[in-house]
Amino acid sequence: MSTTDIEAPPGKRAVRVGHAAPPLMQTEEHHLCPGCGHPVGVRMILEVLEELGVVDRSICVAGHGCYATFTATIDIETILTLHGRAPATATGVKRMLPDSIVWTMQGDGDMVSEGLAEIMHTAARGERLTAILLNNGVFGDTGGQMTAMSVVGQRTKNTLEGRDPGNHGFPIPVADIISRFPGAAFVARGSVHNAAEATKTKRLIRRAFEHQIAGSGFAFVEVLTMCPTGWFVPTAGGPDYLSTALEPVYPLGILREVER
Repeated sequence: MSTTDIEAPPGKRAVRVGHAAPPLMQTEEHHLCPGCGHPVGVRMILEVLEELGVVDRSICVAGHGCYATFTATIDIETILTLHGRAPATATGVKRMLPDSIVWTMQGDGDMVSEGLAEIMHTAARGERLTAILLNNGVFGDTGGQMTAMSVVGQRTKNTLEGRDPGNHGFPIPVADIISRFPGAAFVARGSVHNAAEATKTKRLIRRAFEHQIAGSGFAFVEVLTMCPTGWFVPTAGGPDYLSTALEPVYPLGILREVER
């Protein structure tokens, strides 16, 4: 049984996370809808970069989506690319600047509906960069339409009766596919729908960047995030909808990892 000496001050000062913005986040203001999970995902990435001490050589390559608003407010070198083309652009950056820490930030609409070939070929080549997928199952930035990762039965602006596989096909489990590629060093899926899963997801993001630092191969982390507006659910119902509708289709955990 372990005990804690309550007479001595703690070795590390406690921080009220809700009131402590990461230094790399220049403002906590954003235009995203109440209950959106994207800010949590972005926050974790910034915290990891700072903890690893690689901020000065980090380059973010962002796709088009709600999250793209953060390219103007994070203290990181960023490139905003054409729809779906972030992995291709990041490949060029990493090959020209091999000592830099290059990472992509894309949504499921941008990555899988618009740019599936780009992420597949980047992973197949084993490019030594890190790709982060913020998956909320909708094209949030353009109004909430279905994406290639919307789950069966999910209501969106153009599937009001729910996604029908007979008409729309089945969702594409991009992380599961990439996990089969020999060039992939680390593939994982996390979530931000509660504090415990957010903590686990931050660890996954850290391991993905550690693989890039070690040069072991392509690293990919899918982060399930909330979009109550696009899901037609109350703001407070976002986390429950994520865990009951998305998580069964996209199970959480490490899908592939090689030695660093």
